[in-house]
Amino acid sequence: MRLRVTRNVAVAAAILTVTYAHVASPQDNAAPPASIQRKTAPAASNQNKAAAPASNQNNVAASPANQYKTAAGFWQQSDDTGFVAGWFFFVAKKGLYEGRLVKMFKKPGAPLYSGLCEKCEGDQKDAPMLGLTIVKGMKRDGQKYDEGSILDPRDGTVYHAQMELSPDGKELSVRGYLGIPLLGQTQVWKRLPDDAMAAEDIPAESLAPGAAPK
Repeated sequence: MRLRVTRNVAVAAAILTVTYAHVASPQDNAAPPASIQRKTAPAASNQNKAAAPASNQNNVAASPANQYKTAAGFWQQSDDTGFVAGWFFFVAKKGLYEGRLVKMFKKPGAPLYSGLCEKCEGDQKDAPMLGLTIVKGMKRDGQKYDEGSILDPRDGTVYHAQMELSPDGKELSVRGYLGIPLLGQTQVWKRLPDDAMAAEDIPAESLAPGAAPK
């Protein structure tokens, strides 16, 4: 779907559906969360009770109710059919949050693209899609993020964007819109484990040929 504005409605699903057929790799299963070692309580002295057995370090401790306080980390984006189209990696940069595309999956029947953001402008002109920063400038206010933008890399158009983190930090509502927030559409992205990708496998920020890293 592409973004279109009818009389009073903007359909913003296109920028939230990454279905590039090029450079798509086989979908990997997300790695489980990193194990958290339990601390063994010291044996009580001068008591007849048996000391607590040492914990198996492969056991995962119960996760806190909300271990994710911000949008930083990995997110899985799906289209309206449930097809997993891509993974995004969000980081905070100079106090603002941004998300770049770090993994793409081939959708059967999807058109082929060149692998470059040919219609992007500025320092993203002809930049590789993988590693491209799609979400920019999101200002955090608690669980809400505003005043940012989201890019449709297929035509280079930039739209306004808002995001909201769920209370448990495991879902991110991403809304792209034209004009006012009412004229848009929201997708809910699912959080992936912090170790979904090894640090060395995360694509660096993609920039135009010759553009200097920020």
